[in-house]
Amino acid sequence: MTKRALLSVSDKTGLLEFARQLIALDFEIISTGGTKKALEDGGLNVIGVEDITGFPEMLDGRVKTLHPKIHGGLLAKRHNSAHMAQLEEAGISPIDLVVVNLYPFKETIEKPETTEADAIEQIDIGGPSMLRAAAKNFADVLSVVDTADYERVISFLEAGQEDFTFRKELATKVFQHTAAYDALIANYLTTEEFPEKLTLTYEKQQSLRYGENSHQAAAFYRNPIPAKLSIITKQLHGKELSFNNLKDANAALNMVSEFEESCVVAMKHMNPCGVGIADNIEQAWDEAYESDPMSIFGGIVAVNREIDAATAQKMHEIFLEIVIAPSFSAEALEILGKKKNIRLLQADLSHRDEAERFETVTVSGGLLVQESDRQVEAVSDFKVVTKTQPTAEQLKALQFGQHVVKFVKSNAVVVTTATKTLGVGMGQPNRIDSTKIAIQKAMPKEGYEHAILASDAFFPMDDCVEYAAQHNIKAIVQPGGSIRDKDSIAMADKYGIAMVTTGVRHFRH
Repeated sequence: MTKRALLSVSDKTGLLEFARQLIALDFEIISTGGTKKALEDGGLNVIGVEDITGFPEMLDGRVKTLHPKIHGGLLAKRHNSAHMAQLEEAGISPIDLVVVNLYPFKETIEKPETTEADAIEQIDIGGPSMLRAAAKNFADVLSVVDTADYERVISFLEAGQEDFTFRKELATKVFQHTAAYDALIANYLTTEEFPEKLTLTYEKQQSLRYGENSHQAAAFYRNPIPAKLSIITKQLHGKELSFNNLKDANAALNMVSEFEESCVVAMKHMNPCGVGIADNIEQAWDEAYESDPMSIFGGIVAVNREIDAATAQKMHEIFLEIVIAPSFSAEALEILGKKKNIRLLQADLSHRDEAERFETVTVSGGLLVQESDRQVEAVSDFKVVTKTQPTAEQLKALQFGQHVVKFVKSNAVVVTTATKTLGVGMGQPNRIDSTKIAIQKAMPKEGYEHAILASDAFFPMDDCVEYAAQHNIKAIVQPGGSIRDKDSIAMADKYGIAMVTTGVRHFRH
């Protein structure tokens, strides 16, 4: 028995051979537009859609398959005698297979020169309609949206078995595809920051060995149009990235991208354990390494300059999970590549000002969405609230500390010099414990005599200021805004500490 297949594709990969195989299986081919021409140029006999509908294409091709003789042939239930009688009365033949991939909307909007009018012309209407109709009637009609499925479809048809599971799998894929397509269009057209209906779509990048722990399954999905500053980077060397690797690498990349100076960030468990800035990347590495030589072991390192041979040699001397850089010299790549498992990622930091505007966090039953915290305070934003004025060197250190603390999990306190972190206290349920941790880690290290303290939020009491003063901290930066600010200021004045406030809190939960 002759069956009918309707082929209308923008991606013509494997099209001609697939159509030949369908014809060999006694299918008639219906097609339109560029697909019809490609098949005819390949020497195949094709029935035009207009020959089925008796109606020519119109409106520059916007209307061609939206017709009862197409959709009736797709939606009729073959085992429903009333449906089949209506088809016969209307002179409609069933269509048994639909092969459609949609107008290239994504590829169009990725081009920087694309106008809104250009994008709108690439919104497919007939394609999704045919796919959805075929997928709804999957018990009788095969729907194919992916060129990678051509071979499986031919094998299925050759076997001649009614595999309901396979039909349903193809239909499910169609609805996933059209839903993602519509979401992409909706997001492109949306101008509201927080629309009533939030339509997100992601594409599977890879399966992961496991999640945070070995008993948790996991996968990595990417935005179909990734931000220009993204952890979806070019991997130059090493084994596959894990769930935890990706989270830490993303945090490290976002942090290092905010620094103008040559910077090295060492990240562990979503917190910086060492941050250094300098005139060149080797010196910045030295500063970051000296921040915490113990914690950097097994860490994720991100840098914002090319890695040279000298820096690579120092990195090679310890165990690192990942190194992220805008580029590696040939010598650096050879040195670091000697370690089999280290992951070397090349990330484009030239778009550091184009990071994703919003970030999301899942909660049970929903999703939290907020603007990303990309604010960076300058010295001009500081308000000196104490009798003691900070020195020029302290102001540099206070600005550096304020920049670092926004990337530390709250309650966050960091002790730094003007060029490196000395101690990091994070994630404690109270601020005094974070203060104690940061100071105790910092005190034994070289440069502590020049240290300042930065806090991501205000001091609810004066105990943190007193503890800092008792341990020779001479300058503090914090947002201010507590109802007991005057107590902390008074404590700073008591010990001759310079304190500045910023008016900006940087919680990171």
